[in-house]
Amino acid sequence: MPFERVQPEKLAQAVVRQIELLILRGILRPGERLPSERDLSEKLGVSRPSLREAIAELQERGLLVSRAGAGIFVAEVLGAAFSEALIRLFGAHQEALFDYIAFRRDLEGLAAERAARLASDTDLRLVDTIFTKMEAAHSKRNPADEARLDAEFHLAIIEASHNVVMLHMMRAMFDLLREGVFYNRQIMFRQRTTRAMLLDQHRAINKALQERDPEGARAAVERHLTYVEQSLSDHLLSERNEAIARKRLDHELGKG
Repeated sequence: MPFERVQPEKLAQAVVRQIELLILRGILRPGERLPSERDLSEKLGVSRPSLREAIAELQERGLLVSRAGAGIFVAEVLGAAFSEALIRLFGAHQEALFDYIAFRRDLEGLAAERAARLASDTDLRLVDTIFTKMEAAHSKRNPADEARLDAEFHLAIIEASHNVVMLHMMRAMFDLLREGVFYNRQIMFRQRTTRAMLLDQHRAINKALQERDPEGARAAVERHLTYVEQSLSDHLLSERNEAIARKRLDHELGKG
């Protein structure tokens, strides 16, 4: 017969599974500190020895790390997505910038389509809440806040697509964006007309999601990232032209 006697599960293994799922689903994020041992054992309803056993196993698997005097943290598991050498290459070549935008356009378009179909009402409420904050930041003319909320808005859509592989891959990509490896997002928010266009594009994405329109959500994301691509191309061309013009001016002034 194919049946085996059911074995009672150790409490420590139940804790391991719960924390693993929280990390897998992106609820516990890399670098996030866990509650103290006392608080966590109370929240989970397990003894401290069982909790310690679970923490030790998760540390052995590389999912949690201990920092002396600071506590237990979720490991920076996303850091392994790209090697340091590859990150330096990304930052040194413009080709990678436009490939990055094309990658985002394809993946985020798919994520928006999935989110319009699969997101819960709470997922969509979160997306809408972040967009409302973007509108408020826009009225205050704070480029740094708008740029930060821009990333949060896109990541909320990816989370709402409920694909954990896509979630972790895109979080790794956005970490590089935050660090300025590809470009400084604040460049996109410096000019008033560009900021207004970006806000309108995010409004269109949000509207399609709230209406649960998969095709419309995907198209709105693709239009937005095509605009980002063109704007950055124009910006880089403008910088090159300015550098040439300065050389001409310096040369002309040097004649005198």
